[in-house]
Amino acid sequence: MNTSSFVHLHVHSEYSLLESAARIRPLVRRAKELGMDALAITDSSAMYGIIPFYKACREEGVKPILGVQLQVADRPDGGEWSRDEKGYSLVLLAEDMEGYRNMMWLLSQAHLEGRHRPLLAKDRLKGHTAGIIALSGAQNGEIGTLLYEGQIEKAVVVAREYADLFGERNFFLEIQDHLQEEQKIINQRTNDVSRMTGIPLVATNAVRYLRESDAPVFDVLLAIGEGKTVEDTDRTVYPTREYYLKSPEEMSELFIFLPEALENTVHIAQRCNVELPLGESILPRFPVPEGQTADGYLRMICEEGLVLRYGKQADSAVRERLDYELDVISRMGFADYFLIVWDFIRYARERGIAVGPGRGSAAGSLVAYVLQITNIDPVKYKLLFERFLNPERISMPDIDVDFSYERRDEVIDYVVHKYGADRVAQIITFGTMAARAAVRDVGRALAIPLSTVDRIARMIPAELGITLERALAKSRALRQAVEESSQAQELMELARAVEGLPRHASTHAAGVVISRNPLTEYVPLQQGHDGHALTQYAMEALEEVGLLKMDFLGLKNLTLLEQTVRLVQEQEGIALDLNTLALDDERTYRLLSDADTAGIFQLESPGMRHVLREVKPSTFEDIVAVLALFRPGPMEFIPDFAAAKHGKKQVTYLHPVLEPILKDTYGFILYQEQIMQIASAVAGFTLGEADILRRAVSKKKRELLQEQREKFVAGALKQGYEEALAHQLYDMIVRFADYGFNRSHSAAYAMIAYHMAYLKTNHPVSFLAALLTMAQGSAEKVAEYVEECKRRSIPVLGPDINQSGINFVVEEGKIRFGLAAIKNVGVQAIRRILEERKKRPFTGLPDFCLRIDQRVCNRRVIEALIKSGAMDSLTGNRAALLAVLDKTLEWAQRSRRRAEGEQIDFLLEGESTEEEAPAVPDDIPDFGQKEKLLQEKELIGLYLSGHPLDDYQDVCRRFSFLPLSRLREKKDRQPVRLAGMVVGVRSISTRHGQPMAFVQLEDQTSRVEVVVFPGVYQRVAELLVKGKLVAVEGKANYQDDEIKCIADRIKELEEIRQTSVQQEKPPTVFIKIEPAIEEDISRLQNLQQVLREEAGESPVILYYAAKRQSVQLAQEYNICATNEIVRKIEKIIGDGLVIIKKQ
Repeated sequence: MNTSSFVHLHVHSEYSLLESAARIRPLVRRAKELGMDALAITDSSAMYGIIPFYKACREEGVKPILGVQLQVADRPDGGEWSRDEKGYSLVLLAEDMEGYRNMMWLLSQAHLEGRHRPLLAKDRLKGHTAGIIALSGAQNGEIGTLLYEGQIEKAVVVAREYADLFGERNFFLEIQDHLQEEQKIINQRTNDVSRMTGIPLVATNAVRYLRESDAPVFDVLLAIGEGKTVEDTDRTVYPTREYYLKSPEEMSELFIFLPEALENTVHIAQRCNVELPLGESILPRFPVPEGQTADGYLRMICEEGLVLRYGKQADSAVRERLDYELDVISRMGFADYFLIVWDFIRYARERGIAVGPGRGSAAGSLVAYVLQITNIDPVKYKLLFERFLNPERISMPDIDVDFSYERRDEVIDYVVHKYGADRVAQIITFGTMAARAAVRDVGRALAIPLSTVDRIARMIPAELGITLERALAKSRALRQAVEESSQAQELMELARAVEGLPRHASTHAAGVVISRNPLTEYVPLQQGHDGHALTQYAMEALEEVGLLKMDFLGLKNLTLLEQTVRLVQEQEGIALDLNTLALDDERTYRLLSDADTAGIFQLESPGMRHVLREVKPSTFEDIVAVLALFRPGPMEFIPDFAAAKHGKKQVTYLHPVLEPILKDTYGFILYQEQIMQIASAVAGFTLGEADILRRAVSKKKRELLQEQREKFVAGALKQGYEEALAHQLYDMIVRFADYGFNRSHSAAYAMIAYHMAYLKTNHPVSFLAALLTMAQGSAEKVAEYVEECKRRSIPVLGPDINQSGINFVVEEGKIRFGLAAIKNVGVQAIRRILEERKKRPFTGLPDFCLRIDQRVCNRRVIEALIKSGAMDSLTGNRAALLAVLDKTLEWAQRSRRRAEGEQIDFLLEGESTEEEAPAVPDDIPDFGQKEKLLQEKELIGLYLSGHPLDDYQDVCRRFSFLPLSRLREKKDRQPVRLAGMVVGVRSISTRHGQPMAFVQLEDQTSRVEVVVFPGVYQRVAELLVKGKLVAVEGKANYQDDEIKCIADRIKELEEIRQTSVQQEKPPTVFIKIEPAIEEDISRLQNLQQVLREEAGESPVILYYAAKRQSVQLAQEYNICATNEIVRKIEKIIGDGLVIIKKQ
């Protein structure tokens, strides 16, 4: 190593979270620019950046020195540190692999044992310092602190202790000079200690940013990290601008009188030679029975699984495929991996924890299927093993598993228990400052008014992964705002400087690693928020190290299926096994064809409903195809796909060889597996080679494309195909490569979607009760699904302390609100209520207060129960119950004390030991309907017993106001008419000082934002008041995936009603008859019956969509155009096919 005269050994990168502005790659490049060919990384109590740093250094030809800055302290007598204990800085550098492992172990102990912050007990250093060079931490180290306090003798003692711990050659007294007076004092005294003890000096600069000009960026980061503004005086401030990556020349000037301190940086750099073994595999081992090998044991349980799946006489082709897969797995050394996954899934199934049918390419493995890791038959559904595990391309297997959301942690706990807490950990991930977040964070730190920051942040397009640079290029308004204000310029400049920096660490949603040895031999650990160990290396870094990750995903829809099946068993006495459910239920496919898919996994969005109406799935294959079609790219094929399915367009193939491959998708390549099958059938590729082709064409690299073209054409010629056709077929593969979806994944998720659709069709009450429970955290979703219940004529009952459970329950064909849906009512309180209720129902408020422990169920809880209507079944109205609540609670407390034999004042005064409960007054009038509704809205998130808009339903129908939940069905800029209640108003001024507003509008189904620009605002400002019922005419407006309404006109609903009463004529009812309905005699007969039963004054016009013809029915079919009748009709023919228009 030809080093310069100085090497930086104390460097904080971006992974000293919010304590450094130095990004790793620019940091390494800058060191190289300055002529340094070695550089250290020493982040604060973290090794998050070690692998990215190591790789960046190798790429730039700079020697990486791997280190960390720890905080150490003597262990207190009581064994636990106080919350205020911060410890002293100590910098560790790994000299070799032993030192690297010791460093990881020490850092892990600091995190796992430090209760309030990462803190290492000094006694932990004993026996774990081999291969480590330590620096004393300068002024923040224990020695530097003692020297600044003037405790020279004690500093000498401590210095000798550290030298004894690390060894004479491996401990250095660190000095720094950031032009601070206290450092000059400490440096002089440190030099004295060095002379007294013989411990050598080393010079460092605590690097926190790249260049001196970056100091303001660093200062803002510190303010963001502490939640302060740069103007605050009670925050951390670095007093000089000297914490940058200085050149060797600058460091020589600072330490001109201590050249040995500079020379020692070079000597240390020469001694640090860690070569990380990246790219190797460290696969865990499964504990097989004695006398067995992993390969043999896997084969044995696969043979057993084969009989369970296919019977004793399994097809020879199936047996051959199983042998082939097992051979590949054995050759690649992955038998232990499959056994580990098989084992924890078996554990989950045995304990009734729902497991998904499969996820990703693993569903293509027969071994996974016979082991019951997956539940999709890869033979039946033509799924390919090589898409999962390619014998011709060595790569780690990746089996992702979906578990019931609520019970996923049970499976992780089992794995921790089985393999050891030191060998299993969840995976860290980092939240970074995205464009909008960077603007908001910097704005707060600079103390810029929130309205200004908010205005600029909202100008950034809501596009996934957008950068500020791209936002400025795309948004003219943003560019103008920045150009017109020096404050906005500073905000944008600093936001761009911090954008993309890691802000915080959290736990990856699914990733878990299992190691054959203690994890700290490969990766440092820390404690996650849930108490589980967490790797300090993120996903990519772990793969580089060679640790195998597994994804344990919590899927709420599996919980929903689990709960629905349980409810069906309880309510109907039917034991459903979804794993053996036939996939041919006609009513289920009718529901899917009608797009009646609210609450159904993957099929709920307005866009997906449109696809379902077009495609009209009639087989499981159609559901698989729909999931693959509804993505950017293949969406353009939907009309042709639907036309081909319904026989309106002829299906053609370039060559007959394609027909068996593309028949199920009507001539379109929808799946990646079809590309592989074409390559195999036409060019004679093995499926492993075909997978390599698939990967190559998806990358679109010219040299790879040409290489694969030559191979494909040569193979096709050998198979007897013409060259021109071979080129045509290859071009087709290249064209569709971007669109191809993983069929295995699509099939597995189609299975979940089908199961949910089946349950909604055949067991709607149980399904919707479970769906409402799943939606409990979102008031908007609960409101939407309650509306779905109403549409299906399923009554939804309010909460009741004598009937409700924790969650939504089924009660004689109705759905009852759960107590957990009530705000301020915790699960602990509910459990006590349910426990007490088992003895006997509650008879009144005094009975309730006497029997329930007020420490768990306090006044706030009972008030919420009363206001939400959960005590309506008791004696007294809501207002009366609230009026007497305090007296009743006091009485209950006295009565409980008396029962416990306590001597209280009134007993001493000779009063009677019996005291009557306060009576609930019957002369207090109840709250008005409006106040009751507002209380319900506040406590359960929706108006349950009614809605302020209910009185205007006739007006809403007559004027065809769109339910807010259906606004997403409209295209951008499409005119819309909405009605709702104003529930929020945010008024602002434009750049030109004109007032405008963002209005939150709500109806029974949803909530949307209405943008009221200045021109409209001037005319309607007095209507924009909370609680006002208004009608809005405007246009749908999409900002990426967010739907809003731009208002053109706003009127009060009451005004519209009064006007309509004066001009009232019966409206006309238009019913759209889709082709499928036209051919369905039973549904037409049902429609005719409803029209005859609901006589009224409104004429009915049928619009036949296929013929584009309108037919007005005879007067005998005139109906009364009410909400209930429209719901009845839509239940027969489908949502959104009935329109009421005024005459």
